[in-house]
Amino acid sequence: MRIGIYGGNVRRGKPLASLVDEVVEKEEQGFSSYWTPQVGTFDALTMLALAGQQTSRIELGTAVVPSYPRHPSALAQQAATVNALCGGRLVLGVGPSHAPGIEALGLAYDRPALHMREYVTVLKALGNDGRVDFQGETYQVRTGFACPDAAPFKVVVSALAPLMLKAAGEVADGTVTWMVGKNTIANHTAPRITKAASGAGRESPSVIAALPVCVHDDKAQATARAVQIFAGYGQLPNYRRQLDAEGIDQAGEIAVVGNEDEVTAELQAYFDAGATEVIASVYPAGDDSRGSFARTTALLQGLANG
Repeated sequence: MRIGIYGGNVRRGKPLASLVDEVVEKEEQGFSSYWTPQVGTFDALTMLALAGQQTSRIELGTAVVPSYPRHPSALAQQAATVNALCGGRLVLGVGPSHAPGIEALGLAYDRPALHMREYVTVLKALGNDGRVDFQGETYQVRTGFACPDAAPFKVVVSALAPLMLKAAGEVADGTVTWMVGKNTIANHTAPRITKAASGAGRESPSVIAALPVCVHDDKAQATARAVQIFAGYGQLPNYRRQLDAEGIDQAGEIAVVGNEDEVTAELQAYFDAGATEVIASVYPAGDDSRGSFARTTALLQGLANG
């Protein structure tokens, strides 16, 4: 199985640089990729550039950088720099984020599917060629840059709705999801984005599923903990639609939980549904948090190296 880690959490009392140590550790453990979100803490791409200097194999991804606050030219130049520093291992995940957060910045959350299509078109042109001349409805960009050691980088989109999946298939390299169940991936995500990519003459897209994962003998306890941790996601319309489609009430109920055999089977079901990679957001359950993390990581490491 192609298994990555969805990290980006600096443990209490630890310095920011400890995140680089974690990426190094995950590479040594054999995971295929390490992902971090761009949220209200540190700058994700800066940290991945530092991690890229200390690693040699593991892919480094963002899931995701919100698009509206950053002009695609500025993000492309930053991503090209990071990709050069990590030897071509960057996977740039981008997405429109959510209306409340974008509007709180004084920006309009307007026509997200069209916005992402044009945004990624500019990103890909600059990432592939170092220059772009694009005249669209939301972006008119004629610019370029010459980053030393630049090489094309992958771009994946947090595509959930049909129009967003169509755009991701036609102009990006795939999608990275969160709070999306295996049935939705099988019946909606994978077929829609694959059809769009095929119709545009593009290679088969990546379908990367990010999921909370906890190996624990008491499934009810592990699920209850996930419900507590991830409660806020169920209030965001973009995620709420995906949860409803899966027949899930509380966001945390999407978590993959159970003993080693049960979690293995559930993860395999995601691959059978069309996922090309699973990135695990490991969370603890029970009284021994350290032991819970270790048990889940041990299983995932075995699957990643199996």
